[in-house]
Amino acid sequence: MKAIVTATPKLQGEIQALSSKNYTTRYLLLAALADGTSTVRFPAHSEDSDAMRRCIRDLGAVLEEDEHKIVIKGFGKKPQPIEELNVGNAGAVLRFLMSTAALCQSEVTFINKYPESLGKRPHLDLIHALEQMNVKVEHNEGRLPITIKGGQPRGGRITVSGNVSSQFLSSLLFLTPLLEEDSEIEVLHDLKSKVIVGQTLEVLEQAGIRIEASEDLMHYRIPGNQSYEAKEYIVQGDYPGSAAILAAAAVTESDVTLHRLDENSRQGEKACVDVLRAMGVSLTHENGIVRVQGTGKLQAGEFDGDHFTDAVLAMVAAAVFAEGTSRFYNVENLRYKECDRITDFLNELRKAGANVEERQSEIIVHGRPEGLEGGVEINAHYDHRVIMALSVAGLRSKQGLIIRDAHHVAKSYPQFFDHMISLGAQIELTNE
Repeated sequence: MKAIVTATPKLQGEIQALSSKNYTTRYLLLAALADGTSTVRFPAHSEDSDAMRRCIRDLGAVLEEDEHKIVIKGFGKKPQPIEELNVGNAGAVLRFLMSTAALCQSEVTFINKYPESLGKRPHLDLIHALEQMNVKVEHNEGRLPITIKGGQPRGGRITVSGNVSSQFLSSLLFLTPLLEEDSEIEVLHDLKSKVIVGQTLEVLEQAGIRIEASEDLMHYRIPGNQSYEAKEYIVQGDYPGSAAILAAAAVTESDVTLHRLDENSRQGEKACVDVLRAMGVSLTHENGIVRVQGTGKLQAGEFDGDHFTDAVLAMVAAAVFAEGTSRFYNVENLRYKECDRITDFLNELRKAGANVEERQSEIIVHGRPEGLEGGVEINAHYDHRVIMALSVAGLRSKQGLIIRDAHHVAKSYPQFFDHMISLGAQIELTNE
């Protein structure tokens, strides 16, 4: 599918933020690892959350779903034997379930359905940690296909690198409470996206799991022989996807309201509200409602992107139209996502006429308040965050933009284009 984005001067309207993908996938896994029946209310509907639904069902969980909730009977510590698992293009789902698969009494192979995206992403840091736990792993230099030969994972002292992704640590935190032995996890080097680790610790606590974490989140003590409680979970609104809507409102003349965005959320991407404020955008955030009254005029700034990883691209797209030079630093982990979200994304912005530079862990944006020339067809690199951010750029491109493979936005936000169009964005969707 192609998205043809035409210059749009004004956006107006109200939408309900979609449910959080990150919380949905975590709650689904908690429910599967529990003995008993749990309920997840207002789950996200996206390719990633659908991948987790599919995989936990394959592993033996029983799911019943209606419009507002999923009821899940978990498999606890005993997932059923399964030869293959298909996680689609969902990196977090793959990494979380690599540890869960270690509980299976048979070999489990994670297949490679997206060789040009997830198939290129590295997982060696998690593999090395699992091998310390008596789990044998067959792999392609750390990449898919990956076969887990588990059955008897052991706790104890475990080290894992946090340099590439916090998802490796989260994966171990889901598994280790179920093991017979107590565990101690030490994070080596650095830990990316600490805020997202905080989300993992938050949901584990909700499920009745006890974990002692150091203040810097680099050391953990996990008692063994724990069990996940069967509970009811309510999924909050999603900041990463909403960041693109808020950026779109910021770069146009607008009056846009988003509901279900909790001011006290632990989602790091909540910081996108503060980033836009720092850029001079007029907005309010109270009672779970964000209202943007945009003028299209923004000021450049400097921002630590590690605090809001999945909102960085949307904020970069806003900065493209700011007065002055913006800098987003501490963002190297963007290189290890569905695509290289630094090099690949900036190459596409340049095609549209943006003046952007990259460093290994930085994005530098020389703003063009007059707008971009556009008039080109650009590559989405199979990446939902790239698609959303390029759509924002298209709103201020004189000749518009054509985004290829735009259907991949469904990975996290299937309703994105519907929501944008409902607010007045001039976007046409065509089958290629």
